[in-house]
Amino acid sequence: MINVKWYMKIALIGYGKMGKTIERLALAKGHEIVLIVDLNTSQDFTIENLRKADVAIEFSQPESAFRNVKRCLQAGVPVVVGTTGWLEQLEEAKILCNQLGGAMIQATNYSIGVNVLFALNRHLAKMMNGQPQYDIQIEEIHHTQKLDAPSGTAITLGDDILTEIERKTQWVNDETINSGDLQIISKRIDPAPGTHEVRYHSDIDTLKISHEAHSREGFAAGALTAAEWLVGKKGVFTMQDVLGF
Repeated sequence: MINVKWYMKIALIGYGKMGKTIERLALAKGHEIVLIVDLNTSQDFTIENLRKADVAIEFSQPESAFRNVKRCLQAGVPVVVGTTGWLEQLEEAKILCNQLGGAMIQATNYSIGVNVLFALNRHLAKMMNGQPQYDIQIEEIHHTQKLDAPSGTAITLGDDILTEIERKTQWVNDETINSGDLQIISKRIDPAPGTHEVRYHSDIDTLKISHEAHSREGFAAGALTAAEWLVGKKGVFTMQDVLGF
């Protein structure tokens, strides 16, 4: 029997590998996919069709993400946003969400494991702020179809480190760095689903925390959990709100 509490009608915006994985997991949990939007079905992406859904899950392309989010908010449909590379428009989306009394979650990564890594990274950075003998480096590895570099996950890790480590002033995605730079190394290697590692290196030792994805299922399952949590709420949220840490 389906637990009515968790039964949702879902609009999938973006139907690539991630969208198809979310669809499979959603159907296995008893949810219904009422709208699928991709390049071949863009004519179906209307306010009327969106309103058939309880929630939208958006994994598209950076150039279309804000437009997609805006349409969901205008339709009054809560939206879980997984697309990265569009963060220069995020503040505008947040303002619109609050103005319309809508609901949205934006995260650079929906994997439960990655969000544990985020929490560990923030805590570790606080501890290491007083240890200037350690330099810091982030490395991220993705498949060659990953469009943005550095990844949104790596940027989140870097921004959180910059908040806590006073000796670092900016992250750079470059081989040449200055002492105040936090280096993010981006590698694109098939068929890697995603690996992120934070390294603290000194002359006497190296400390590492990392997350390695084995498949896309962790990201898809986390996005689905976020969607289940978001239905019935109003406001702008993150995975910290969903997970409580």
